[in-house]
Amino acid sequence: MHEMVSPTPQPALVPQRTRLSRDERMEQTLGVAHLLFAEHGYASVTMDEIATAVGVTKPLLYNYFGNKEGLYTACMERAGDALTATVGHAVTVAASPGDALGAGVRAFFAFLDHDRAAWAVLFDETLPRGSGVADRIAEYRWRIAELVAGSMLAQLPKPRRDAARVEVEALSTALLGASEALARWWLRTEALSADAAAELLIATVEPGLRSRSALPASPSPEEGTRPR
Repeated sequence: MHEMVSPTPQPALVPQRTRLSRDERMEQTLGVAHLLFAEHGYASVTMDEIATAVGVTKPLLYNYFGNKEGLYTACMERAGDALTATVGHAVTVAASPGDALGAGVRAFFAFLDHDRAAWAVLFDETLPRGSGVADRIAEYRWRIAELVAGSMLAQLPKPRRDAARVEVEALSTALLGASEALARWWLRTEALSADAAAELLIATVEPGLRSRSALPASPSPEEGTRPR
């Protein structure tokens, strides 16, 4: 059972003129904006639409968040923190590198299945390249890959960790990319269950990892060719 962290609230998308404190209004705005961004994408949502849905003026939104990117970043950070916490909890209890890989992939797909709105905000393809929010999302990807890599390394005997570090970090980065690509395919087709998609990826990658972790420490490129 994965410890699931979900950042997505469920506010009603209707104007509410009830007098709220600043913190309460910001919380309400984040909930409404999160769902609008998840449904329509960053590029298609305007601050006017968010203000109307929340029931406040657009200048108030700018006062709270600075601009649309600032508001989106606040939504995205919740999603990123939740996904990172979910994957991090899963991999920290793994007993071997292969188990860490499997736990990370299963947690990733369980999170996606449990909270698609959070996924949509965190992996929005309409975000402008080179923007601050795109850079923040790249940081979350790096953190998740680091969590998986760190857990896998921790399961290896200490004398082998330095020699294995580059391979493990490369594999963790590749695994995250493969997980994202498979997740997009799954969301588009739903031809498999989320669990089945996770197991398909694990079954493809895990045997190679278990084989590598069972071998003596791999020689560095300077020392010769790798084991075949």
